[in-house]
Amino acid sequence: MGKIVIDEMRCKGCGLCTAACPRKVISLSDRFNNQGFTPAQAVSMDKCTGCAMCAEICPDIAIVVFK
Repeated sequence: MGKIVIDEMRCKGCGLCTAACPRKVISLSDRFNNQGFTPAQAVSMDKCTGCAMCAEICPDIAIVVFK
């Protein structure tokens, strides 16, 4: 089982991580961060396998995955 940590201050809400996650662990928040973006958030952490596809695709380096 993996653990995802998302830096909401770096996230611009592009949604690439939500598309890359094979287990649909990540979704975009419905609230805004200080920059005015809707950041990604982990919604089903128990489904995370730690594949790190979300971290690899993130252009803002806002996601860290732990196994």
